[in-house]
Amino acid sequence: QVQLVESGGGLVQAGGSLKLSCEASTDITTSAFTWSRQSPGNQRDLVASITDIGTVKYADAVADRFIISRDNSKKTAYLQMYNLKPEDTGVYYCRIVDYRKDYDYWGQGTQVTVSA
Repeated sequence: QVQLVESGGGLVQAGGSLKLSCEASTDITTSAFTWSRQSPGNQRDLVASITDIGTVKYADAVADRFIISRDNSKKTAYLQMYNLKPEDTGVYYCRIVDYRKDYDYWGQGTQVTVSA
C-alpha cells in the first residue's frame, strides 16, 4: 500500500497563489502523478498530470495558471497555483499511478477555497 500525504491547501483571495504538495511513502521514480479537484455536487475533474519522465498536461481552465512538478528525491509531487479564481475552489486530490509496479492510489484530498 502506498500512502499519499497532501498538504498546502487553504483559504486565499482571488488572484492569490497556493502550492500543494503530495508526498508518497515509496520511491516515485517510475510513477506518474495527477492532481484532480472536486467541488460540491460536481464530479472529480483532472487538473494536471506528470509522467515519470516529466511530461505534463493541463486542463484548459488552468493551463496558463498552474504548474505541476515533481521531486523524486523528496518522493513528492507539487501543484503550484497562481492567479486563483473562485471557480478553482474544491478539494484537490493527488493520485499516483505506476504501471511497472501495478498500483494506483489516491490521497485524502486537501481543501482549496478561493474567495472573491
